[in-house]
Amino acid sequence: MKFAKIVATEVPEDKRLSVLPDFFGFALMLRAEALAYAWMSKLSIDYTGGHWHFYKLDNGGFYMAPSEEKDWRIAVDGNGYEATVTADAAGIIATLFMIGQLCHEVQTDAMANAYHALLDFATEHAEQAAILNAID
Repeated sequence: MKFAKIVATEVPEDKRLSVLPDFFGFALMLRAEALAYAWMSKLSIDYTGGHWHFYKLDNGGFYMAPSEEKDWRIAVDGNGYEATVTADAAGIIATLFMIGQLCHEVQTDAMANAYHALLDFATEHAEQAAILNAID
């Protein structure tokens, strides 16, 4: 039996304001967004801020990625990982670190489900090896 791949859909600009509250609630939405940017700053010397795209996954997940379509150098101090990845993969990596940190902080089933929904998508991504090695 073949399973359908998880589909990511970019959130249109006019719908962006509702995305973070939908996924993280009002209490965590600003923390989540700030953490994603902070993780990207920590992971990539190429990151100096900028606009990000938001994506909804049809499995209930979410991620954000820098809108600047270039390759991003990623280095993870904790595991020695270093590579260059697309903006999409860099965003997935940063979002996984962000949600992982929130999982530790709030310890809710909803946050754990958000992490696993994105992780499931990452395992199907064209850059799955890079993403999984970065978060290992």
